[in-house]
Amino acid sequence: MSKIGLNHSLHQRQTQTLLIKPKMLQSLEILAAPIIELETFLLHELQKNPMLELIEDNPEEETENSKENTEEKSETQEESSEDQELQELREEARELSEVLDSWQEYNSDQQNKLRNDEDLDFEKRYESNRNMITQSNEIDKYMEQLSQFTFLDLEFEYAEELIESVNEHGYLPEEMDIYELAEEYGISNERADEIHEMILNLNPKGITARNITECLQVQLDKEEEYYDVLYRLLSEDFDDLIHKRYRKISVKYGVMERTVLNWKEMISHLDPKPGLRILPANTDYVTPDVIIKKIGDRFEIISNDYYFPRVHLSRNYLNVLKMVKEDRKALEFVRDKINAAKFIMKSVYMRGRTLENVVRAIIKRQPEFFYKENGTLRPLTYSVIANELGVNESTISRVVRSKYAETPFGMMCLKDFFTSKAGKDENYNSVSRQSVEVRIKDYIDNEDSTNPISDLDLAEKLHIEGLTVSRRVVAKYRKRMGILNSHLRRKE
Repeated sequence: MSKIGLNHSLHQRQTQTLLIKPKMLQSLEILAAPIIELETFLLHELQKNPMLELIEDNPEEETENSKENTEEKSETQEESSEDQELQELREEARELSEVLDSWQEYNSDQQNKLRNDEDLDFEKRYESNRNMITQSNEIDKYMEQLSQFTFLDLEFEYAEELIESVNEHGYLPEEMDIYELAEEYGISNERADEIHEMILNLNPKGITARNITECLQVQLDKEEEYYDVLYRLLSEDFDDLIHKRYRKISVKYGVMERTVLNWKEMISHLDPKPGLRILPANTDYVTPDVIIKKIGDRFEIISNDYYFPRVHLSRNYLNVLKMVKEDRKALEFVRDKINAAKFIMKSVYMRGRTLENVVRAIIKRQPEFFYKENGTLRPLTYSVIANELGVNESTISRVVRSKYAETPFGMMCLKDFFTSKAGKDENYNSVSRQSVEVRIKDYIDNEDSTNPISDLDLAEKLHIEGLTVSRRVVAKYRKRMGILNSHLRRKE
């Protein structure tokens, strides 16, 4: 038997890894957190860290605390024989507290100044009239299922238009003829039926059904023993079934009424309103992270700290330090809590300043939207703002993620100010997606309702204006704005 030899050797290898310390990770989370999540985080930290204290809006209490601090400061100066480490910790905590308290006072003045403005009306706006943003992830997931089919471009657009045309329960309108629509796309009736059948069998089944019978039939399991009889029952006797004419049905099929009731029980497990499963499940209320207010010919940017707790280092930290100065372990515990409090306060402060800088850069890069007030956005990417502010693109991504700004023109998601290129104008300059959407909406708002403009006609009109955009792009942006297709916009 041969022996297995073991050899030892040394190799030098250079690798690059990214290590994120817990504090750095916490700072990134604070930066990315929307205002409501930040509020929850700070309330949790207030309970966990005794060195953090909530700032109450009580001037008399603040004055008393200030006097106490002055007295404690003088006492501290008299105790020259105290432990040097303890003195340094006190001084460091006091300096940070004074700096951040100054900022809190300045920020509070700015908030009060705006709060007194009749046009802003904070309490009314944020307590009673917050803007609603609706989530639509389920419909997007449903539409993604179309990618499994090898459709031609026109067939894909036809399928999308069918799905887009359904009502809240998932049914096509009674007046809609899928064959007339197919003709507009140059699709034969046979192929229209094939595409429609594919859509009906997507999950959830039954979307784009023309009636409840078609909706329920497509949900039947073809492997089920009673598939044929249930399919026939839905086709021929559904009206009798829902009106409980069980005896009539039992005579027709030559079975007992108990069997008919069993069939009814099977059908009752089908979903007659599958559209409800892909419609938005909930409506979220949005609180803006920043307020952009026009004053004269310039814009003021205010970080909306109105909703999350204002915190500072506890006024009792000096007393705590005195109590534990002889106990090294207790001193280290207090030091850790003070450092954690300092880091959180600094991170919250930096979040606000970074957010303001990013919004200020956005205003600078989108002059048509803010200064000309025409609603047009230029193509803008994270890298442009990142280079201007000297930060990483990921920082910009975190700043704008899930955050909203209240502007003089309404509530805006910060991410929406970053818009991709939709095409080229006649001078071969990039045109933003949002500017194309504005033009599409203008044309549709002013169209003849008895003869709506088709997506192809919209693309041709934009081309005449000097905007080179394909029909598919027009259809995509129209759907994004929630505008129906020309077939459904037509009024007799």
